[in-house]
Amino acid sequence: MSSEFDIIQDYFNWQQTAASVRVGVGDDAAVLDLTAKQGQELIISVDTFIEGVHFPKNAPVEAIGHKALAVNLSDLAAMGAEPAWFTLAITLPESNQQWLKAFSLGLKKLADQHNIVLIGGDTTRGSLSITIQVMGFVTAGEALLRSTAKPNDKIYVSGYLGDAAIGLALIQARLKADMLSQTANTFCRNALNFPYPQNTLSKIIRPYATACLDISDGLLQDLTHILKASNVSARLDSDKIPLSSHALELGYDTALPYALSGGDDYQLLFTVPPENEAKLLKRIADADESISCIGTIGVNNDDKIRDSSGNLISTTGYQHFYGE
Repeated sequence: MSSEFDIIQDYFNWQQTAASVRVGVGDDAAVLDLTAKQGQELIISVDTFIEGVHFPKNAPVEAIGHKALAVNLSDLAAMGAEPAWFTLAITLPESNQQWLKAFSLGLKKLADQHNIVLIGGDTTRGSLSITIQVMGFVTAGEALLRSTAKPNDKIYVSGYLGDAAIGLALIQARLKADMLSQTANTFCRNALNFPYPQNTLSKIIRPYATACLDISDGLLQDLTHILKASNVSARLDSDKIPLSSHALELGYDTALPYALSGGDDYQLLFTVPPENEAKLLKRIADADESISCIGTIGVNNDDKIRDSSGNLISTTGYQHFYGE
């Protein structure tokens, strides 16, 4: 196996530049200049990716690099934070040059798109796992939390839901490929492998939203996280949940459960007071973004989700296990 120094120099010393990074990759620790961050708060998130648990064993290597960073960037988006830096700790069974090149490519492409700088990390030998810690900034007191939804807030989601879960079902042969067109097959698999974090949208909604998180475990389960943290309930209009034309090739009744409970969407789920809706929707239209109102926060403090008729909806979601 190549030495840690060789792996870092060959695949992760990207020569990125940022005024805030005095010392980055290549020294014992990073040195960061925070003088330009006065009046802001530091937001930190970390996730570990393990093969067979968080991504399929046959996942494209470039996709592994992309997704490992994407899910962390999505956490920053959920908090309304601007990405700044990240660290990478990777455990490898062997130093496969082709694997490292593809992984680094997927990682760097997304990092460059979001102006986030790799400032350090660690490599070691063992079963494949990837840990990324991201850091970002938000104006003091303006971070979006999951604990601040209010009764009568409108519930919104970004983009479409369920495509990634359908992609996983295709990969695991729980859905037959011939149930979808080739275009839809490719789209749903890419939704799983290459999720795109909603950091641009996050900056738009931050002044108008009361609470926010990103959908990783499925709409119902993640909405429940907001309800429990905020001590409220919700009324959900299932017929307003946004489904892509690709998902709808399965038929509405088949596609909807993937949107409700499938997970891996990495879209934003957020609440907006009625008085902020018009201003937000104008900003969304001007930015050519897509959001959908799917329900309302209720006055009950039982953290339950009910349908438009008042019936309780069972909440299940992603269990962090990809299986074979």
